[in-house]
Amino acid sequence: MLWLGGVTVALLALWAAFGSAALGYARAGSAYGARVACSCRFVAGRSLDDCAKDKVPGMELVSLSEDAEAKSVTARMLILASDTATYREGYGCVLDRWDD
Repeated sequence: MLWLGGVTVALLALWAAFGSAALGYARAGSAYGARVACSCRFVAGRSLDDCAKDKVPGMELVSLSEDAEAKSVTARMLILASDTATYREGYGCVLDRWDD
């Protein structure tokens, strides 16, 4: 039981030290993934599975899903962040507005 308390304190200390940075990286990664995958899918006309092959190193934890009817791609970075980019005629793929 004592080790469980120690692990909890250590995890809380790590989150306090690096949590803000982790959220920032997750948000940037999900926004980048959504925008690039949306362009690949709806501008270049490739399949989403084929677009997923273009992920740069470090993007392995970003998952992609599409809404073909809305012409949008959503990228999720674990449970930390999620962003959606939507194709708009004349503008290309645009990230949805952030409410933060």
